[in-house]
Parts: sequence; C-alpha cells; structure tokens
Amino acid sequence: MNNNQQTDSARRVVITGIGMVTPIGTGKKEFCRRLFGGETAIEEIKSFDTSAFGSHLGAEVTNFNPRDFITVKNIRRMDKISLMAAASARLALEDAGLQITQENRDRVGIMLGTAFGATDVTAQFLETLFTEGPASVNPILVPNTVMNAAAGHTSIELGFRGVNSTVTHFAVSAENAIIYAAAEIRRGTVDFIFAGGVDILSRFYYESLAKFRSLSPRDEGKEACRPFDKERNGMIAGEGCGIICIESLQSAIDRGRKPYCEIKGAGMGSSPTKTTSWPEKTDGIKRTFSRALRNAGNAPNEIQAIVAAANGDRILDSVEAQAYSEIFDCAEKKPLITSFKGATGESFSGGGIRTCALALSIEKNILPPVVGLVNPLQPLPFIVGEKKELEINSAALAGISFGGTYAYLVFSK
Repeated sequence: MNNNQQTDSARRVVITGIGMVTPIGTGKKEFCRRLFGGETAIEEIKSFDTSAFGSHLGAEVTNFNPRDFITVKNIRRMDKISLMAAASARLALEDAGLQITQENRDRVGIMLGTAFGATDVTAQFLETLFTEGPASVNPILVPNTVMNAAAGHTSIELGFRGVNSTVTHFAVSAENAIIYAAAEIRRGTVDFIFAGGVDILSRFYYESLAKFRSLSPRDEGKEACRPFDKERNGMIAGEGCGIICIESLQSAIDRGRKPYCEIKGAGMGSSPTKTTSWPEKTDGIKRTFSRALRNAGNAPNEIQAIVAAANGDRILDSVEAQAYSEIFDCAEKKPLITSFKGATGESFSGGGIRTCALALSIEKNILPPVVGLVNPLQPLPFIVGEKKELEINSAALAGISFGGTYAYLVFSK
C-alpha cells in the first residue's frame, strides 16, 4: 500500500463494533433475531402507572441485568441511563475485539447523544428538593442529573481517557453525536470513539409527551405505532441504548478487523418550526439529504435503502414520505424504505440503536419490515410484512427532530 492509499484509509471511518440494550433485546444476537423477524417490543407499560393518561403502551427494556456487564462498585453509583450506556459500550468494545490498555486509553473516546437524560433521577431530585429541602437530597443523585453522566460513568467503567462529550439535540441527538465522532476520527484526535445514543422511559417523560399530545392515540383510533400507515395516530414512547465503535479504515486493517460498514458521509440542516412541532414542508429534508449525498460522493440513484425517521406521527410520516417521493420522482429504481420504530418505539436518541441495526442490515444483506405498516400512505417501496433480502452497497439513515432539525448519514459496504 502506497502513502496516498494509507492517507486515504486513515481518513475513512468504519464501524467495527456494535452494542445495544434495547426493548427487543440486549446484544446483537437477540436483537437481530427479533428485529429481522418482524417482532415488536411495544406493550402495556409495567414500570409505572399510566392510568392517569390516555396512552398506556410503551417499548421498555426488560431482561437486562447490569451485573452481566458492569462492576459491582460502579453499579451503585449509576442510574438507569448510565447502566444501559456502559453495558452497550462494553458490548461494542468486545464486538470490536479491542482491549483498553495503559498505552491506548488516552486515544479512546466516547461521544453520546441523549435527548432528555436521566429524567427519572431529575424528577426524584426535584421532588425531594422542593418537598423536603436541600438537606434531604441524596448526594448520589446530584452527579446523575447532568446530561454527561452516562458518558462519564461509561468512561470510568471502561477506562476511556480520550474525547468525552455529550450531544443534546432533541430527536437527532444520537445522529449528531455519530457525525461529530466520525469527524474526530478523520481529524486524528483519537484512534477509537464509542458513539451513539441513550434515553429512558420514565413517568415524568411519558407524562410530558402525553400532555403535548404526541402519543398514540392522539385522537381517534386504536393505540399503536404505525409508521407510514394511513391509520397512524401518534407515536409510542420507547427507551434503550445503541453504541458503535468507530475507527479509521487503516486502523481496522492494521488490527485485522472486518468492518460492518463505512460511514461514508453526513449532512446536517434545519428549517426552524415550533419547538414541539414536526416540520411540515419537505425542503429541509431534501436539502439535508442532498448535502449528505454530496458529502458521501453518492448520487441519489446509488442509495438502495433508507432507514426513515417515521414513528407514526401524522405530520412527520407524511412530510418524510412526500420528501422521498419528490427526491426519487424521476429515479428508475427507488430505494427500499423501512423504519424500526414500530419495533422499538421512539426514544429520540434512538439513532444509536438504528445505526447498529443498519450496520447489521448491511453486513447481512437483510432489511427488516416496517412493523405496524398495513396501508401505506404513499406508493413508495416500503418493506411491508416481512424482511427483505437485498445486497446493500449504500444506505441512508434519517434523523428528523421536533423544531425542524435534520441529520442524515450515508453508509456503504
């Protein structure tokens, strides 16, 4: 390999490890079985009482034992969100075949996205503060109320001493974290970054969504998550964590690791709208998607699959479907479109879980179906009913947020 090839390989960013704690499974074996099998984790919430609300369904993480992944002394200091993040990062670390040593730990970092952080801890902290006073607040709660707690705890548990940062940007928090992390690898500031997103279901969070009328059933109809369906009537809240290990292609070659895929490019953009509203026009999506394609060096007709942001909301799903209809209007062959949120719910930092899933799809040449989709709202090539086998050379992942913020990533074999 000549010097130019080595320089190029050093700038190319690849995914070599994935780890997840999700409603449909912890670790990639169970996650794959259920995701590609078209299963859903959405059911009646059991961790708190929903009788006061008009919605009762959610996608909760179950069958997760932190002791399988985290040392006992650190478990005592961690909250739920940090436990899921540290466990997911350990799984990604092991999957990447990487060992943290005294020699490399300063070049290993973490970049997490979280939309709301530890809402359970914050609610408990504030309730005690205002009802019993500052003296009654449990000191161990305080460090866990900050948004960077999960990244901090994970670094302590796993021994990372490189870049450590947290991105909070509503429903594109994880996507933006991955974009920033890839940039750090390209700049050469670190050798490895663990990037993704984590959020949890709590009563406070659920009640907030219910009061903003975001949850299904938003009006009439049965409570359910139906991405891109004519009968959709709101989203279902979820939780979980998905983290990828990224490094340069040259690093993966030197370590003898076969990557899942390459992070080829990304685009970020906005078309500001009301803070609690989804964008209603397609221009922001089209502009950001085009930006991501240019950054990746891809033409629209080279994209074979899109992992959509659709979550069952009437506005979001409609504008996203319309945008793809316009983008690929003249395309001889349109990309297959899927959404994972009928299986895992909407956690707002689910871009980490969705990136793990897309990496697995590219590796296995399989795309999962849109769970809950029966009557498509547009004549687009949605994956309905069961998984689809497809040789995926290039795919895009969509991040669309309340307030009109967008993040698109392009992945390739």
